[in-house]
Amino acid sequence: MTSPAAIVAVPVRNEAERIVACLRAIDAQEGLAPGALGVVLFLNNCTDGTGEIVAGLLPSLAVPVRVLNEDFAGAHAGWARRKAMDEAAAWLGEAGGAILSTDADSRVPPNWVVRTLAAIEAGADAVAGRVELDVEEGKLLPAMLHARGRLEDIYDGLITEAEARIDPDPHDPWPCHRTTIGATLAVTRDAYLAVGGMPEIPLGEDGAFIARLIAHGKRVRHAPDVCVTISARLTGRAPGGVADTIRSRCEEPDALCDARMETFARCVRRYLWRARFRQMHATGALARDRAWSDWLGIAPEEAARIASLPLGHAIGEAEKASPRLAYRPIGPRHLPAQIRLARIGLVAIRALTGLRGRGKAAVPASVIATRAA
Repeated sequence: MTSPAAIVAVPVRNEAERIVACLRAIDAQEGLAPGALGVVLFLNNCTDGTGEIVAGLLPSLAVPVRVLNEDFAGAHAGWARRKAMDEAAAWLGEAGGAILSTDADSRVPPNWVVRTLAAIEAGADAVAGRVELDVEEGKLLPAMLHARGRLEDIYDGLITEAEARIDPDPHDPWPCHRTTIGATLAVTRDAYLAVGGMPEIPLGEDGAFIARLIAHGKRVRHAPDVCVTISARLTGRAPGGVADTIRSRCEEPDALCDARMETFARCVRRYLWRARFRQMHATGALARDRAWSDWLGIAPEEAARIASLPLGHAIGEAEKASPRLAYRPIGPRHLPAQIRLARIGLVAIRALTGLRGRGKAAVPASVIATRAA
């Protein structure tokens, strides 16, 4: 029997209320040849009848499904996702293909697999999609949470565009985003195995996995046309997950934004530094010129180690080591002012990087920094 070309890996724990909608959505994928898609369900520590519901549903599904069951007292999100993705990699076998990840409380659109595979076929080793909250469940959340979310989405889009224009990644061009979530991740089998698989950590395994791929020089596409609906519930299955984030922001309206949401001036300075660091890394100048490490406050021994690393890994290590590049996230009350500054700054950034993109002389980083700040 021919193996599928793509496998969807789904970790499942006590999802009796949502697993049917999840599987029906995967089964309804469009634009795929018969037999091209398979599903791995990793049921762990289920006590609510999820297994019985799955067993009853399987005969009505067109897509082949492999169900694994395991009870483990030390279970956590990273462990479960890795188990599901490891099984998907084994199913694909030496023929290779793509491993897609989603969650049992999420619903993927009919074009999810096709659009994800299109990004891989265009050259990506991995694809990160966007997410949107379930509309009906979202109606139960406080209005102030939605207001804050809209401001964060606006600002995130502005700083992401600034990053993509100042420090462009040819494999992840604008338009793009910076969402990293297990509800919509994909990776080729080869890339998955090359980086050692999904990190088996209790929290943030999705972000750590993308960071691992980038550190190994893999091409990650944050595809804006790939979007999945996720639950807006306040009681989740994984500590520190989306549900905990939503609940904590309901309880603490002034909680800081995500780490990457700094002041616009600080964001621009970070992107300019990365662009310069990328250039120096490509030419070997990091090892010859230590002025960069002095400016960042990195000791000579640590700077030498960083200079010897692959680019993605080197950038991450430099940002960890430098006190000047420590993240200083803003709070929600600062968002309106920073959005205004970002909109003004982007006018200049678009103009200046547009000149560079048309093959004219590169605009000095100092000019962009001055205009954007």
